[in-house]
Amino acid sequence: MNILAATTPDIPALVTLVNSAYRGESSKKGWTTEADLLGGIRTDEKSLADMINKAGATMLICRNENNALTGCVYLQKQDAAMYLGMLTVSPVLQNAGIGKHLLAAATEHARQHYCNTITMTVISVRNELIAWYERHGYHKTGETKPFPADPAFGLPKQPLEFVVMEKTI
Repeated sequence: MNILAATTPDIPALVTLVNSAYRGESSKKGWTTEADLLGGIRTDEKSLADMINKAGATMLICRNENNALTGCVYLQKQDAAMYLGMLTVSPVLQNAGIGKHLLAAATEHARQHYCNTITMTVISVRNELIAWYERHGYHKTGETKPFPADPAFGLPKQPLEFVVMEKTI
């Protein structure tokens, strides 16, 4: 696996990857789908370009031996913490260790940027996903955040909120 920082030419493939893993029928091939919780798309080219070009941010991507995009993770430095979001693995490749490799790369990236914690938000009803992060050293902080009312984040099919999780590194 080759993990490197995304660049602008990667954006169209990233949009396809992220949307296929989170929403719609294709996402149901993996265990990280949000299709039963949210309608609409997960992201678009403009949103990803804004994220990648934000000061202190990077999107790490994972490519296989054939140079195919298999996963990604968004990282944003926030003071002494690194925010981790949009951890994505192709639905047909989940459970192959790509997510673990991306988490390890995210941790190394955070260390290189002098961060002592990694924080994230996870939809509170995603119990299996929360448990996966807990197995990788993250814990719930007790803090919650409201789910955005902006359709750009998806169209909730039920009331949703985020739990804040973090890991000390």
